[in-house]
Amino acid sequence: MNVTDTGPPRTQRFAQLYEQTYAALLRFVERRVPPSHAEDVVADVFLVAWRRLDDVPPAADEARAWLFGVAHRTLRNGLRADQRRQALTIRIADDRLTGAAAAGLDPESVARRLDLVQAWRRLSPRHQETLALAVWDGLTAPQAARVLGISPVAFRLRLTRARRALRLHADAAPATTTQPVATATTNSRSAR
Repeated sequence: MNVTDTGPPRTQRFAQLYEQTYAALLRFVERRVPPSHAEDVVADVFLVAWRRLDDVPPAADEARAWLFGVAHRTLRNGLRADQRRQALTIRIADDRLTGAAAAGLDPESVARRLDLVQAWRRLSPRHQETLALAVWDGLTAPQAARVLGISPVAFRLRLTRARRALRLHADAAPATTTQPVATATTNSRSAR
């Protein structure tokens, strides 16, 4: 490495990248790991960005998507990353529901949210990740595809399947809660 590689332009570019993307990247990671680990993961991502600064796209949205991709691969390397992300997602959803009920929201609205939380829990980690990239992170299909290392067409297909799975699980939620009662009644009748 020569002196010009670490000079002010490189440092300024990295500082600008950091300022533009840190908060979004931290939110991205916090949904996937416990808050106590999120800053360590973000630090690892920015270390990669510093080392590969020439590979970071110049446009802010593209740079953010590139960093999300690095974060995704960093998290994927940990065997327990999926379990941590799912636990955090469920905890956030439950906290929102508890807060909504305490605020005196319509019981129907709270029930729909509970059904949505149950449906989310039944989704595969792959479907959860796909929906999170599109909805929570606000990435376009090409950006989200880059994060996952797939084509935009493949991402759109995954998104369609994830939405369909979420709808099916949400529609099935009330039937699932009443099913055991009906089964118990049927079993008690046959025992007579």
